[in-house]
Amino acid sequence: MDIEVIGYRGVVRDLRGLLEDIKGFPCTVQLMDARAVAGREHAIHGAIHALKAFERGQNISIDMGIEICLRIAGMRQISRALELLGIMEGEMEICAVLVDCEDEEVKFLDSIFERDEGVLEPDEKHLRSIYGLGREAETVGVVDALIERTTMLTVA
Repeated sequence: MDIEVIGYRGVVRDLRGLLEDIKGFPCTVQLMDARAVAGREHAIHGAIHALKAFERGQNISIDMGIEICLRIAGMRQISRALELLGIMEGEMEICAVLVDCEDEEVKFLDSIFERDEGVLEPDEKHLRSIYGLGREAETVGVVDALIERTTMLTVA
């Protein structure tokens, strides 16, 4: 499995149309609010856990993209994970996770959004707030606390 994480900045003008375009790709493309992702390592960790969940038959969702969101969010509730990580119309910082994609899918995203790897830098204050992180983040740090939540979802 080839996993790529790309940061973008741009305006989502037609969310429904964008999601339909992506759904037609022969690979998995999951677009998320970059502000709710604790960086590249967090995104890759979540994607790996999603892939492994499918391999073991322990996936929560039937959709790989949604499973990636669930694993990154470290939760089983799809609506809550999408509330945290989902993209919406308007100006966005986007974390794109691509699994087994070719250049064509990347070129599509490059054509509608501006690459900006800086959006993948974790905003720890924001992440603490939206994920309700407390002592765990003080002990191991925000990024590791969220990665640990992803891992714990597998054993729960």
